[in-house]
Parts: sequence; structure tokens; C-alpha cells
Amino acid sequence: MKLVPALAFTSMAMFCFGQTAKAAQASRPNIVWIFSDDHSYQTIDAYGGHLRGLNMTPNIDRLAAEGMRFDRCYVGNSICGPSRATLLTGKHSHQNGMLVNEGGVFDHNQPQFQKVLQANGYQTALIGKIHLDGAMQGFDYWDVLPGQGVYNNPRFITAAGKNENQGYVTHIITEKSLNWLKNQRDPAKPFMLMIHHKAAHRTWIPAAKDMARYEDIEIPEPPNLFDDFATRTTAPRTQDMSIDKTMSLDADLKVGTPKNDESFPAGQFDARKQEFQKKSLTGKDLVRWKYQQYMKDYLRCIWSMDEDIGKVMVTLKELGLEENTIVMYSSDQGFYMGEHGWFDKRFMYEESFRTPLIARWPGKIKAGSVNTDLVQNIDFAETFLDLASAPIPADMQGRSLVPLLKGKTPSDWRKSLYYHYYEFPKPHHVAPHEGVFDGQRKLIRFFGEGIPNGEEWEYYDLKDDPAEMNNRYGRPETAPDVLVMKKELSRLKTLYQVPNEKP
Repeated sequence: MKLVPALAFTSMAMFCFGQTAKAAQASRPNIVWIFSDDHSYQTIDAYGGHLRGLNMTPNIDRLAAEGMRFDRCYVGNSICGPSRATLLTGKHSHQNGMLVNEGGVFDHNQPQFQKVLQANGYQTALIGKIHLDGAMQGFDYWDVLPGQGVYNNPRFITAAGKNENQGYVTHIITEKSLNWLKNQRDPAKPFMLMIHHKAAHRTWIPAAKDMARYEDIEIPEPPNLFDDFATRTTAPRTQDMSIDKTMSLDADLKVGTPKNDESFPAGQFDARKQEFQKKSLTGKDLVRWKYQQYMKDYLRCIWSMDEDIGKVMVTLKELGLEENTIVMYSSDQGFYMGEHGWFDKRFMYEESFRTPLIARWPGKIKAGSVNTDLVQNIDFAETFLDLASAPIPADMQGRSLVPLLKGKTPSDWRKSLYYHYYEFPKPHHVAPHEGVFDGQRKLIRFFGEGIPNGEEWEYYDLKDDPAEMNNRYGRPETAPDVLVMKKELSRLKTLYQVPNEKP
């Protein structure tokens, strides 16, 4: 239940602190939130898919085996900065003000869940990538990457200034997090520790020690690697995020001279360069080769992160914190692993719209359980506050997942989700679009510059077409379902107070 008017939440939170502080240590759980960047559910063994069996994520899989896997967790805007703004605020992009990455500005002064946690007796710490410029608020300790950050020898920013670090970013984020757990927190208080990894963001530079992993394996290709978009609208046909045309041989595949600010140990990609120079690849052969290198580098980045998740779990046990700590794992959105011939995210199709979510809470969450309710990243902030028995600001737009974690779905749980993507034309020329999804049927409206007549629609039934290859909008047999979905889209826009985007 939401308890507090938006403008009064801070004072109410302070009042509640006085009422609950004495019980904080005894009953309220610690929260460890592990958040990755662009990690696809397809590359988590526990989620299966065409990549099953590659032994990609043993420690994340352990969290799922000992906790709950959410099979229908989605985002409201599949792009980094806006997703993280939603994480902190519990609000869709149009309400929290962070619509895009390019030129997006986040208002740190608005209500955020960590401010309420802090006011209600929790220690709060954020370490790693947040991708929101400016000084963080509501954290007792923060040590974050500037912008995207880099994989090797990264710079971090704290309230005290910048610090330089030697080594691989995943391991450095983990080391900083474990140091906070062991040496910096107040053992008398419950805490929330947010461990935010850069992995597996482009340009997918693995730790040098992991370069041999998957080297002799042929990564399975998705069936639609060479999608021709025969039934689709303008937007998917005019995007600029294809493995074929967009993925660079230099920065992305490291067979030329990197054209960004990344660096890696000398010789790390020499064998690949030599192999590429011996081949004269063109057409589909070149796409297939690029896909293999992309996937292997991506999975190697994930492997390092998964190893370090194991270290976090070991440390929690050693410190005696394991039993009263809920550990949650998610990503800021999904990602394309060659489906439709793509990498990146942005579209409302499943691979980027859907994100992993796993939670382990000994004695509270049934081991090996699976939830299939529709949940969204607007729910995360409310969940953290509910776990802490803290008040939830009234302007937050999601719902606490705590009942679901305990295996009890409320009778009035949502039946549909709203999505809205804004960033155009750069960097990947994905047209703005909004849509509605009811767990089976999906309706998407593309609009704006470059779209014929100002708008185009797509409709999919995932029961019959899980890969979303066959747009059935405009067909007589789907007209009744389309009408129902349009009405639901209108209802959600009213519910979430979405400004109308006209053709």
C-alpha cells in the first residue's frame, strides 16, 4: 500500500524512522541488488533458450535454483540511463524526466527509493555504473563510473572526487563492494548494497584471462539471424543496429584500431586479427564470423561478472549475513544476441523488452520457484521499500513484488504492460514507439519522422509467433484483438498519465 503523498514523503519517512529504528536490526532484511548492463535472458543458463548448455552463468543459476526466477519481467524503455532512472524513482520515463541517453538529464532532487530507505534507518551504498550524471543523493556511500565507464583501468567518481584504478572493471567493482561490506558499513544497521556492473555493455572487452573461454565452441545461431523483415513496418527495416552493417570491425570486433577510449592488454586480440586477415569474408560468411566473435566476447564479459557474483555470495556467508539478506539480480534491459540480425536493444520486441530478474531469500522464497506474472522495472523501487517496511511515495507507478516473492499473487495484479521508447535518430535510428503487452498479445505503434503517414502499427500473438516474425496488424482475423489492445493501450496511457504523441 502506498502511504505517503509525493510532496511529503521525506518528513513522513523521518517520522517512520523513529517508529521503526529499534526493530531494524532484528527483523528487516539486508538487500544486495546486483545489476548488469545489457545482459540478455538468453545468455543465462537458467532461462534456457537456444544457447542452453554453454555453462555461461553458474552462480546466477545458483541464485535461481535457491530462489525465484521471474519469467516475465520487462522494462518500460529499453535503454540504459532511462532504465536506471526508473529503478531509482519507480516511475516511467515521462514521469521521472529521463527519456533518452543522448542529452538526457536526470533530476536528482526528485523522490527516490534510497532516500526513503536512508531516512528509515538503512545504510545505502551504490558501487559501479549508474549512467546518470551529477552527484548521487540518498546514498551513504557511492563510488560510480562516469557515464559508460571503461573496461580496463577505469576511473570512478565519489562524493570526495575522482579515483583512478588499475585492473579490470568487473573485478574492481566487486572488490570495492566487498570492501564496503567488510570494512565500511555499520554492522548495527540493515543495509542496501547496489552492485552495478558495466558488463556486458558494448564494446565487450573481456578480461584477458578469459580469452580462451568458448574459443573452440561454435555458438549456436538464432534461426532469424538473417531476418528479411518481410511483414514488418518501416522501423525495423531502417534501424542501424545490425551485425551486418553497424557492428564495426575496429572497436566492436577488435581486428583493427579501436576508435574509442578503450584499451586492452597488448596482444589480447592478435590471434583474431591474424585469423581475420587470412580470411576474405563477405556477405553471410562475414556476418556469421562477426556473430561468433561478438558472442564470445560478450559471454566472456558475463563469465567474469558471474564469477564475482559467486564471490559476493561467499562473502555474505563468511560475514554471517546470508540468512537475513535478500540477493536480487537483474539487468537494465535485454539485448539482441543476433535475433533479427541485431545487437543492441531499444525495440519492444521480446529480446530487449524483457529482462532477467532472479531473487534469493532464504526461508522466505521457495527454492527453485518460477513466477510468470507480468512485472516491470517500475516495481523495483517499491519492492525495496516494502522489504524494508518503509513508506512508498504516492507518485511511484509500480507495485511491490514482495507478495510474489512469497508465492502469493494479489487478485488485482496487472494484466498488461506499457512501453515507450523515445531516442531518435541517434545512435541507432530506431523510430520512437509505444505499445501494450498482455503476456501473449503485443501491439506496437511506431510514429514520428520517417514513418509513412506519421504512424505504423504491428501486432503479434506470441503464442503462435514467439520470435515476432509475422506482423498480423491489418488482417481481418486479428481486427477484434487489435481493437481490444488499442483500448488497453489507451487505458494504460491514462493510468500512467502519458502525454499523447500525435502522428
